[in-house]
Amino acid sequence: MLSLIAATLTLQLQPCAWAQGAAYPTKPIRLFVGAPAGGPTDVIARSLIQQMGDSLGQPVIIENRGGAAGTLAAGIVAKSPADGYTLIVTPSAHAYAASMYEKLPFDPVKDFRPVGQIGMMPLVAIANKAFPAASLRDLVERAKAQPTAVNYGSSGTGSAHHLAGELFKLRTGIQMTHVPYKGSAGSITDLIAGQIQVIFEPLVSALPQIQAGRVKALAVMGERRSPALPDVPTPAEAGLPGVEASAWYGIMAPAGTPDAAVAKLNAALNKALADTSTRASLQSQGVDVTPGPPQMFMDLISSEIARWRPIIQAAGIRAE
Repeated sequence: MLSLIAATLTLQLQPCAWAQGAAYPTKPIRLFVGAPAGGPTDVIARSLIQQMGDSLGQPVIIENRGGAAGTLAAGIVAKSPADGYTLIVTPSAHAYAASMYEKLPFDPVKDFRPVGQIGMMPLVAIANKAFPAASLRDLVERAKAQPTAVNYGSSGTGSAHHLAGELFKLRTGIQMTHVPYKGSAGSITDLIAGQIQVIFEPLVSALPQIQAGRVKALAVMGERRSPALPDVPTPAEAGLPGVEASAWYGIMAPAGTPDAAVAKLNAALNKALADTSTRASLQSQGVDVTPGPPQMFMDLISSEIARWRPIIQAAGIRAE
């Protein structure tokens, strides 16, 4: 009888323990990445796990589940127990999915709880060195004069590269032909060879090509210049505001994850982002670190869904 009473009391006290967050975490935490190892999202995740694990007192283990533009991993996490032990690194593609897929096995907002934002990475408009344009304004004038002369590449239909190109077309009223590739490597190779003229490429993969002199940068597609490319102007400086495009990253948990767990995870993430070596590693990849509370990340996701939906619909982009 005494053992039964003790067991009952233990169960009744569990919510209180969660409310105080005293016991969490007691085992390793899985951090899903919806892309193969070695890609930008994976590299960013691996830059954080040591510091986060040290703060939490438990290892944070990467699980790569590529496929379906990251929606495979997101679906797994959405259906996982909301106990703070399953997380996902959420890239900007998460905001596109709601508008590109007929059906998703999850709601990109309601089925997740934000832990915190990691940072932003601007795209860079890069061009073949022989292409007769030295700025975004030159690109617009060239495309208007010869509507079939400009082909822009992307890492695939529905990618950030693709959406940035469609946004640019819609805002400037020009025509460019989209040429999708299976990943950035093929599009960059063809850009250098002159098979295509322009790519809107994430800074992390554009920078080595620019520094090596293989391509030229027309603009950093962010709201301010990048420290990595201080001499390259923004769209606003070129007289073309409203065409900015950046990739972004954050961490989310399943909806219903307890407040105490989210608070500890957010504190661990922000501490990692404040670490000098971690920040330097992320900045070397072109990431503008943006730590903050969970709600800041949720506000970003909601605003990005609203921003990109009309672009996706106007361009008729559907996931392949």
